[in-house]
Amino acid sequence: MSDNIEQPVEPQQQEEEEEYIDVNEVEEVVAEDNGPVPEDLDEEFDEDMDMEGAETLEIDMSNNSWTYFDQHKDSIFTIFKHPSLPMVVTGGGDNTAYLWTTHSQPPKFVGELKGHKESVISGGFTADGKYVVTGDMNGFIQVHKASRGGEKWIKFAELDEVEEILFIVVHPTLPYFAFGAPDGSVWVYQIDESGLVQIMSGFSHSLECNNAIFIPGKDENELTLVSISEDGTIVNWNCFTGAVNYKLQPHDDFKGVESPWVTIKALGNVIAAGARDGQLAIINNETGKIVHSLKTLDNVEDIAELSIEALSWCKSVHLLAVGLVSGDLLLFDSQQWRLRRTIKVDDAITKLEFVDETPVLIGSSMNGKIYKWDARTGEELFVGVGHNMGVLDFAVLEQGKKLVTAGDEGVSLVFQSE
Repeated sequence: MSDNIEQPVEPQQQEEEEEYIDVNEVEEVVAEDNGPVPEDLDEEFDEDMDMEGAETLEIDMSNNSWTYFDQHKDSIFTIFKHPSLPMVVTGGGDNTAYLWTTHSQPPKFVGELKGHKESVISGGFTADGKYVVTGDMNGFIQVHKASRGGEKWIKFAELDEVEEILFIVVHPTLPYFAFGAPDGSVWVYQIDESGLVQIMSGFSHSLECNNAIFIPGKDENELTLVSISEDGTIVNWNCFTGAVNYKLQPHDDFKGVESPWVTIKALGNVIAAGARDGQLAIINNETGKIVHSLKTLDNVEDIAELSIEALSWCKSVHLLAVGLVSGDLLLFDSQQWRLRRTIKVDDAITKLEFVDETPVLIGSSMNGKIYKWDARTGEELFVGVGHNMGVLDFAVLEQGKKLVTAGDEGVSLVFQSE
């Protein structure tokens, strides 16, 4: 049941005058200012300290970050990197998103993406790096366009289609993005030179559409999206026609178990979906058949600990990493679906990501740390410390040599982790 409309949304050419860095500084290769910064950090925190901050000082003294960004005034919920420049966007509970550089110490401010009226929780750059999409909890989405090679970002277009967005996902190669809403709807838009064009709106889910992924096709004539929902359904969409290629449902496909799906990741034509009740499903996307289904964890005191918050496929060895609120990191053999290894973290795991084509796994936790493991052996290669609240998101730069965090306390730390 979809409604296919092609209505351009007029771009907005309002420019915000800010202090912007020189484009040459943005494109500069990371090669300078390699010294540590703990003393600078300590001085700054000393100035802001009060009696209640005594414990914070103790944590900051063990800070091993390379530099930091602290312009946010509330929690940072999302961070994502530019595909070619040393630049990230952070979005937070202060209703704004910032662009800033990751190669300089301290980071250089590139711009503020103004206009949001609620927490900025999701977004992404297009594959060519020309556009950045950000969305907030009021359902307001903005698209900014790069000017002068990324030196400046100009408001290009906006959307206010739903009351709230739960996620934004940008296509890995094409100028499309999708978002989902609490009413179960999922939307796909194209970024065109004239503005935004609605490609699809789908209404197959009955509860929250919690996440989705684009499945790259053979060419530009294929646009496939797989969305997941709180109602236990998984839907594969042909975005150009709005047709449902397949729909997996609790009663027919999951033996009556209505798992509220919250995470989804794909490797080629194989999809992994993780649920709030600890259920993990492996799906052949070509056929829509469930290859394997299992309960990842049992015997927990709090049912909330079962939630699978993070998934990541390893492209070089046959592994799928699964991270839960319980702090359990499970590494499954992705050929026989046997549990190969368990790593225990002392708080909820918030995100997992394998570094490119390697078995090096990055993970973040609500304990305020970011980790680097060798997934083959479980060896801990690096631990980044310095946050006094949880790490909600992170970006991996320079083949894993640099990690940039989104902290619940409103600070982003940059770690060098060779």
